[in-house]
Amino acid sequence: MRVVIIGGTGHIGTYLVPRLVEAGHAVTCVSRGLRGPYAPHRAWEQVQRVIMDRAAEEASGSFGRRIAQLEPEAVVDITCYRLECARQLVDGLRGLAARLLHCGTIWVHGYNITVPTTEEQPRRPLEEYGERKAAIEAYLLEEARGNGFPAAVIHPGHMVGEGWPPLNPQGHFSPWVFEKLARGEELALPHLGLETFHHVHADDVAQGFMCALENWENAAGQSFHIVSEAAVTQRGYAEAAASWFGKEARLSFLPWEEWRRTVTDQEAFHAWRHITHSSNCSIAKARKLLGYEPRYASFQAIRESVEWLGKIPKEG
Repeated sequence: MRVVIIGGTGHIGTYLVPRLVEAGHAVTCVSRGLRGPYAPHRAWEQVQRVIMDRAAEEASGSFGRRIAQLEPEAVVDITCYRLECARQLVDGLRGLAARLLHCGTIWVHGYNITVPTTEEQPRRPLEEYGERKAAIEAYLLEEARGNGFPAAVIHPGHMVGEGWPPLNPQGHFSPWVFEKLARGEELALPHLGLETFHHVHADDVAQGFMCALENWENAAGQSFHIVSEAAVTQRGYAEAAASWFGKEARLSFLPWEEWRRTVTDQEAFHAWRHITHSSNCSIAKARKLLGYEPRYASFQAIRESVEWLGKIPKEG
């Protein structure tokens, strides 16, 4: 197929583009042209690059038409964060029969009701990002189920992989947490360290998009969690990370108001967002309908990011 990826040089596109090219698809990457992919791959030599400022095109009302002019048979939209942007893209593609795969987030769920969370559980987002993504999801699935528009939604977890710092055991992104564990120093966790994070390697997210394209009859009109097989607790994560350095984790546990004073405001902001969600999602639906099977367990995926940071030597 002719596949257009909107935002194709980021985390997901770095792995998705080579998968698409190697599968024989003709790929067009639409981006602002500000950066290359996180990891080089010769597949990019076969990719058509289109420089486009999405925000500017949307402001003029031309974004959907510009994408349609590329004559896609499938569109993977990785950078849609507002409902009006999704509407403009759908309006531009309407009538082309081009499959639209939207990148959502597991944060559409907000807090958990039962775990692991399934796609059928209600959407109760806790903050604006989740609210926006939930609204986009609802719109696209209504278009698909009510109007026959070919759309599906992929909900990744906390993405990790080579090229960017991982979400750490405290729930933020500062690498000093791993340095502290490497030195065998005490690390404070909020509450009892039993809140959960659900990571996923960016290549497994790319796999999820590929599975949806290749099993479209099952994907159309549906949303899917694309995460690792199992979430991790903060405490278990800290203990595993310490073991990568040949150490035993020395952990302490503090009430939130006391713990937040041990980190910066920005670190506390990210930690609060992650522990209040305490994500723990099921992949049973993606396995059954799409044949999705994650290559990476959570700790495998996280370790690759920590290796990239240069904190531990690469295995092998």
